[in-house]
Amino acid sequence: MPRKCAPRIIESGCKGCGICARFCSGGVLEMSEDFNPRGYHHPRRREGAPCKGCRNCELLCPDLAIFVEEEGE
Repeated sequence: MPRKCAPRIIESGCKGCGICARFCSGGVLEMSEDFNPRGYHHPRRREGAPCKGCRNCELLCPDLAIFVEEEGE
């Protein structure tokens, strides 16, 4: 059975570079129109898009503002 994963975004730590959304292999992430407390647009999960668990977002985020959580963690 494939594992279920979900990106967890630490909005307050994001500087809005968009790397996570650009390199998401499943197209799960997009940039929000909302601003975080630092004044940057942060990523959000696309409605209904299943995370593949590739962890590209987690590995490439320069601010460590996103991580992938597996179901049951």
